[in-house]
Amino acid sequence: MNMARARRVDAVLFDLDGTLVDSAPDLAGAANDLRQAHGLQALDFEHLRPMVGTGARGMLDAAFGIGPQDERFDVLREDFLRRYEARILRETRLFGGMEPVLRALESAALPWGIVTNKVARFSVPLVGGLGLDSRCAVLISGDSTPHAKPHPQPLLEAAARLGLAPERCVYVGDDHRDVQAGQAARMTTLAASWGYLGRGESIERWNADGILAAPGQVLNWLGMA
Repeated sequence: MNMARARRVDAVLFDLDGTLVDSAPDLAGAANDLRQAHGLQALDFEHLRPMVGTGARGMLDAAFGIGPQDERFDVLREDFLRRYEARILRETRLFGGMEPVLRALESAALPWGIVTNKVARFSVPLVGGLGLDSRCAVLISGDSTPHAKPHPQPLLEAAARLGLAPERCVYVGDDHRDVQAGQAARMTTLAASWGYLGRGESIERWNADGILAAPGQVLNWLGMA
């Protein structure tokens, strides 16, 4: 048996975008709205989707090929965020198969929470709009602590708010930064291969404790299915 799996688990923590919810249609939509406002054609969804987990910086790179050093970056970033905020729940939904996972955790009285780099301006209305705010035991946003992932502080803060030892928590995420943060926080890490994954190292090289092909495998890993 995988030794990480043999640990006692007292809580399951999820990344938000690309792990718990599929926000790519709205984030990519905001990027294309912005492109069209500048007289550019919309890009294929599959070109934008991998970069959704990298925030506004990654989306502007994918949509306009610019970074923070570009003089246009700050203005475009604010316009992108404004457009995203206006459509934040237009198409965003829980990933298929995630609702049964959450119900099973709740039925087992195993608390679950969210740790995301998405700042509270966006994470709070998104989580609330999907009706998850009354269900999750903790929500740590990108600005809840002085550091964001891959720093372990957000995950350590989540464990502290739950009154649990980090070693008794599992963190599920779709980005290498999620695994890095979880490992630094001494949590068991599970990589969500249904997510956005980015364009960096392949998921097999993240050295997570497990790689999951679908949300339901969270329950298999926990021995609950």
